[in-house]
Amino acid sequence: MTSSAQIDRLAAQIHDARHTLDRRQQKIALTLLRLLAEGAPVPIERLAEAVDLSPGQAEQTIDRWPEAQRDDRGHFTAFMGLSIPHIGHHRLHLHGGRTVSAWCAWDTLFLPELLGETARVTSRCAATGAEISLAISPAGPTDLQPATTTMSFVIPERKFGSDVINDFCRYVHFLASSEAAAGWIEGHPGTFELSIDDGYRLGHLTNAATFGNALGQPVANWVI
Repeated sequence: MTSSAQIDRLAAQIHDARHTLDRRQQKIALTLLRLLAEGAPVPIERLAEAVDLSPGQAEQTIDRWPEAQRDDRGHFTAFMGLSIPHIGHHRLHLHGGRTVSAWCAWDTLFLPELLGETARVTSRCAATGAEISLAISPAGPTDLQPATTTMSFVIPERKFGSDVINDFCRYVHFLASSEAAAGWIEGHPGTFELSIDDGYRLGHLTNAATFGNALGQPVANWVI
């Protein structure tokens, strides 16, 4: 298992790659994620009403976040690792039969906390194609199948933006075992192995750093 100091350092690097959010921006971002998790595109008017702002005020904030994706009507369809259109292999199965996609394996570990839900995660090993599943609850990851599953990770080289899927997410996958991970990582310089528990710990820290006020959580002392 990675040491607490190493996870703290990695969390600080992830935090530096994200855009800093003030209290109002935290509320808007968290609300957008939770509306998207309902499974339908989100008009700006609905988001604005939910956060008690005018559509113009909400637009001014959203325009600063290049990760926010829209359909041809201008409705939001994806943001910060969560996508309504199914992409890749990573799925979050939520209460009431809702299913949304995540941009990478790590997204499935931190999004449930932001959504305030327990989620069943299904995916595939990037090396072998083997099916992978687990549950993410407030207590952490459980029921990991296969139990040997691990994940790849990479340190971001620049701020997350509209190319975050290509720059970061495509290097972050579930892998069915350390043996499978070793082969995949060898072919992808700059990546490294991270346990599922450590990935969850990392997500919890970065959630607190980005959304601490909105989540009512203390923020680590490395967050400026």
